[in-house]
Amino acid sequence: MGGEPRHIMASTLPVLSKKPKGQQIQSIYTSRLGQFTDSGQYYQQGLRAKFHEATADDKDHVKLSVYSPPDLARPTFEDAVSHDFRPTQIGESFGPSWSTHWFKVKLTVPQNMLKAEHLEFHWDADNEGLVWSEDGIPLQGLTGGGERIEWVLPNSFRDGKEHTFYIEMACNQMFGNAPGGDTIQPPSPNKYYTLNTARITAVNLDARALYIDFWIIGDAAREFPGDSWEKHQALQVCNAIMDTFIAGNGTREAIRECRKIAQQYIGENIDSEKVYESDKEAIVYGIGHCHIDTCWLWPFAETKRKVVRSWMSQCDLMDRYPEHRFTVSQAQQYKWLEQNYPAAFDRVKGKVKKGAFLPIGGSWVEHDTNLPSGESLVRQFLYGQRYFESHFGERCTTFWLPDTFGYSSQLPQLSRLAGMGRFFTQKLSWNNINNFPHTTFRWVALDGSQVLCHMAPSETYTAAAHFGDVKRSVTQHKSMDQDNTSLLVFGKGDGGGGPTREMLDKLRRCRGMSDKIGLLPRVHMGNTVDQFFEKLEQKASNGTEFVTWYGELYFELHRGTYTTQANNKLGNRKSEIMLRDLEYLATLATVKSKSYKYPKKDIDDMWENVLLCQFHDCLPGSSIEMCYDDSDKIYAEVFKTGSNAKSDALSVLGMAEQIDSDSRLVALNTMPWSRSELVELPSSKVIATQSKYAVATGGPGAIEIQHPSVLGSSNVSVKEVKAGVFQMTNTHFKVEVEAGCVTSLVDLKADREVIAKGEKANQFVIFDDKPLYWQAWDVEVYHLDSRKVLSSGKSRILENGPHKVSVVTETQISQESWVKSTISLSASMGDEPGYVAIDAEVEWRETMKFLKVEFPVDIVNTEAAYETQYGIIRRPTHYNTSWDMAKFEVCCHKFADLSEAGYGVSILNDSKYGFATCGNLMRLSLLRAPKAPDAHADMGRHHIRWAIMPHVGSLSAQSVRTAANFNNPMGVYALTTGSASQPDKHNTIFSSIRVKGSDSLILDCIKRGEDDEDVSRGELAKREGRSVILRIYESMGGKSRGTIETSLPVKKVWKCNVLEDDGEVCRTYGGGGSAGGVLKCDIELRAFEVATFRLQL
Repeated sequence: MGGEPRHIMASTLPVLSKKPKGQQIQSIYTSRLGQFTDSGQYYQQGLRAKFHEATADDKDHVKLSVYSPPDLARPTFEDAVSHDFRPTQIGESFGPSWSTHWFKVKLTVPQNMLKAEHLEFHWDADNEGLVWSEDGIPLQGLTGGGERIEWVLPNSFRDGKEHTFYIEMACNQMFGNAPGGDTIQPPSPNKYYTLNTARITAVNLDARALYIDFWIIGDAAREFPGDSWEKHQALQVCNAIMDTFIAGNGTREAIRECRKIAQQYIGENIDSEKVYESDKEAIVYGIGHCHIDTCWLWPFAETKRKVVRSWMSQCDLMDRYPEHRFTVSQAQQYKWLEQNYPAAFDRVKGKVKKGAFLPIGGSWVEHDTNLPSGESLVRQFLYGQRYFESHFGERCTTFWLPDTFGYSSQLPQLSRLAGMGRFFTQKLSWNNINNFPHTTFRWVALDGSQVLCHMAPSETYTAAAHFGDVKRSVTQHKSMDQDNTSLLVFGKGDGGGGPTREMLDKLRRCRGMSDKIGLLPRVHMGNTVDQFFEKLEQKASNGTEFVTWYGELYFELHRGTYTTQANNKLGNRKSEIMLRDLEYLATLATVKSKSYKYPKKDIDDMWENVLLCQFHDCLPGSSIEMCYDDSDKIYAEVFKTGSNAKSDALSVLGMAEQIDSDSRLVALNTMPWSRSELVELPSSKVIATQSKYAVATGGPGAIEIQHPSVLGSSNVSVKEVKAGVFQMTNTHFKVEVEAGCVTSLVDLKADREVIAKGEKANQFVIFDDKPLYWQAWDVEVYHLDSRKVLSSGKSRILENGPHKVSVVTETQISQESWVKSTISLSASMGDEPGYVAIDAEVEWRETMKFLKVEFPVDIVNTEAAYETQYGIIRRPTHYNTSWDMAKFEVCCHKFADLSEAGYGVSILNDSKYGFATCGNLMRLSLLRAPKAPDAHADMGRHHIRWAIMPHVGSLSAQSVRTAANFNNPMGVYALTTGSASQPDKHNTIFSSIRVKGSDSLILDCIKRGEDDEDVSRGELAKREGRSVILRIYESMGGKSRGTIETSLPVKKVWKCNVLEDDGEVCRTYGGGGSAGGVLKCDIELRAFEVATFRLQL
């Protein structure tokens, strides 16, 4: 202060300006960057031209020969190489679509390339391929079309000698064989592919690396905020790289100088996994993934090859990129690899053991969750988890389902019961009406069970690992107030492939940039999905309250998948019912006879096939025609196997399907409650009984049928009350039918008209059905504006009692399409709920139309109820908000219901899933006619059943049970010799397991324990003794009590999870066993709880 001398530094800026200097025009200098990596007019002057230092594709160094299997066969390696190969060359074309061609490649590295830094073999025919070693080991997949066309040559090839390997060419691209640029159009059957590249290539690794450097820094120049220093600096670095490259004439030395400039912005460790070793905190976690649709635009058989191609490519990348963690779901695909490519499977197992290849998901396939039954969802987990545990020693803890078309409301409960408290998806980012509000949240099921859910904010499961993907992992994160971390799931997907070398290199540079410059969110590689969720769970344990979402995750798109491919959906429903019955009967047979062997292999094979067809592009109806040719064959085999196995079990239980004129008949009730039903007799018995029908009342089990005269005088009738108007009556209802429509439905006991005044029920309507793009997938809200009522012909009496009446009507839809509908009323059966049944035969030959049937009812409620897996879901009947309106088409299972206080109506169905309730108008979706990706979807003949079931009181378990009965009518069988003389004793076995108590408790499954010593197939440790598994659920949404009663020799009862791990021991009382006593176990289930019990015998 004060007297110190001042030292003034002389300015280093020259006094005089030598020349002017303008401000850089940012847009121009940014646009210039494209020249450097251009593949067009500037290619020769740019970086791409420096990628390859030398190539060789002449016949002295690359000798090609080919074997083309006939009839679109896909032979094994051993079969293929046993045939003669003919010479071929670059420029030859191969086809047609879906054919396979095996190439023998004899390769000799030229002398001038033996000491090259890096050698690759490049192969491109614009289709998929697989590299095989000479001794039959699958090595790596090839994609074609410029992507993943390289295979790194082993060092052993650098000896100047000839070496042999094979390439298996598949005549399809990653997304099948679409005829043009529109991927989802039906595949062309006659595409040919030209082999345009087959060469040895010496690669300039520095040039390739600089390309990635420049790509990521260029993205920073383009995508960082305009007011950021980091954006301007990135642009300066990119232009400096270009200037240095030009000044050095693109030499190797110049390229290395360019890389040094790049490192000023992205750091120095970008060429190895060391870039991730900094101690700076990352918030984006990169996870490699390869979503392979188990079928879609290609058949199942091609998926099996996509699996080995994709997974071998990833194993190869793991060898070169130690940080690479690759997540793969779908036990079915692992099993295919194990069966068809054992060497590849062993390689995968080795990578799993090292923690690089990560099984995930816990399900058999990435299944649809709207359409499968509750038991099917359980089996997806049961079969998936058992496979993963038996082959890799661990179960999955994260449920992985990124691409399914909506998520039903009981998934969190079932996931927890299968040992998974975490859930990953992203599909709701496709919503086209409302933006889903959360990224990380707690998803809560109908019963209150919850899972921790994360939806990738990058909004894809096939990210390309771009700069923008990393950036969007934060900018689109919707849960930042609770947690800022996210998963970045990257890799080529849908058609397989997985991460590429470029993707892994890009993420290294993104991390280097974050550490060096900042601004870009820091990405980390090397962690697993489970580690990501563990951190979230730790935050929750430490007090972070993640937001909640209750009920279904409704997907506001792809609503047409509830209806498309009707026969496929029918096959699913019927196979689920058949498997339920078979397991029940086989379980009783094992209890009755020690010589009977529980058909575990057959049951496993059938379940695995049904679960396979529940894949999220198969069951929903969004695959090509070839897939449904496959699924038709699969279902036919399931029904054939199931029929034989059921006959064996019935034989042990004293029944036979073969009925003779002197056979003593019983009806078999496989439902866990008593019921009454009018059953149709086989023709051999109609003459003897002078009746087409018989009455069966009782059960569960075999019920001695009775002549309908037991009902007393006929209580059902039909008459034409005026021209074209028919009145059907029983003690429940009076129904008027005109031109195929129900114009009046009076509930006689309630003295109430069910049909809205002036309206018609069972009215067929048709809609124009042209979605914005996804034909098989979508039906859009505007289709409702095109509603057209179909006029029917005159009705006529088809059947006139005395125990059933019916009226039939033909409706012409168009010149080629028609509906023949039969409205029936059966004689009332005591207290059994009544309904008006409709059987429809439809010839469907339409284009982009949607057929539905409507039921306007005199009921008022702002919510309708729909059966879902293990419960009921309520949805709005109004369009108050965009969230309400988005549910203009929803999924239901066996019934939908609209009730008000004291009264309601349920609409039952036997194979349909699409439904809508708008105000008081209930509408069942029947058939669609999309033309892509299957040009013939739903064309042909269909048989459909539905029913109108009015009921006194609000919705109750009566609807649940009646809908189950409707879907599983009683069959008629002959009592076999020995059992015929003692029908009561014969039926004792069927009453050996019962659940009494609240009507809302549904005994949905009776089966044997998976690991019982007399049942186990040895995949997991056997459990001593025998056990019976019961699955019971609460169906109406309230705490319910009941009692398991059994006369079996039960030692202990356990409450367990769906994987059949024992939990708590249940208190029992009474006495079972040979003394004939009844052992009891009281149970209490919370609202919509799914409970599994293991009865140890």
